[in-house]
Amino acid sequence: MHPILFEFGNWPVYSYGVLLAGAYLAALQLAVVRARRVGLDGSKVMDLGIYLIIAALVGAKLMLIAVDFNYFMSRPGELLSLVRAGGVFYGGLITAVAVAFWLVKRYGLPIWTTGDLFAPGIALGHVIGRLGCLLAGCCYGRPTDVPWAITFTDPVAAANVGTPLGVPLHPTQLYDAGAELLIMIVLLATERKGRVFAGRTFWLYILLYGVSRFVVEFFRGDDRGSMMGLSTSQFISVLAVPLALGMLVWLRNAAAARARS
Repeated sequence: MHPILFEFGNWPVYSYGVLLAGAYLAALQLAVVRARRVGLDGSKVMDLGIYLIIAALVGAKLMLIAVDFNYFMSRPGELLSLVRAGGVFYGGLITAVAVAFWLVKRYGLPIWTTGDLFAPGIALGHVIGRLGCLLAGCCYGRPTDVPWAITFTDPVAAANVGTPLGVPLHPTQLYDAGAELLIMIVLLATERKGRVFAGRTFWLYILLYGVSRFVVEFFRGDDRGSMMGLSTSQFISVLAVPLALGMLVWLRNAAAARARS
């Protein structure tokens, strides 16, 4: 764990912020390269991606406030800590998708094909972002005695995000990063196999991520809100997985109907 990468005088540069920036840049670059390969305007995809990054940042922090609403209302000064906090990934994803629906029409891009182009990049960005979480000590796991447990020791992490120090924990950051890496590989390996239709890669990402996030949440130890006996992210996963399955079936059938007509 190394929450502060280096310092400029008395100004610390946090590892999480650097890796988060790298995550967004890597995701955007992969989307632009993939867009050019299928003949879409790379500059439009680049512009779209920049707006989506902003939307994701805002959405992630807004959901963090929603999840910890009582905490922030009782300690309004802690809102400044959002500068250091990454936020809730699902909040960023939902906000970015909502903004994307509006912007793709404005840019004249095919909505589901564009979603397919971005999906592997989202997974790649999440891999890098979770490594940033590991360095920062956030999104930590429950105490455990498994051989691969990790123990945090840096007091900066405890002060910034409440990381337990000196306690072996599940490396949930690595669980999530590993799952996202596998998802990215699956998306890239299967997108041209079987019955191909626009939207398949994007909704397959939502499906696979929903399942993996639901499982990883069982090992998380940080406070992240709850809804109906589930963590906030698990609750969203419960909604996202059947939605993704339904969209995959609907888009496949719609593509087949167009092929027959």
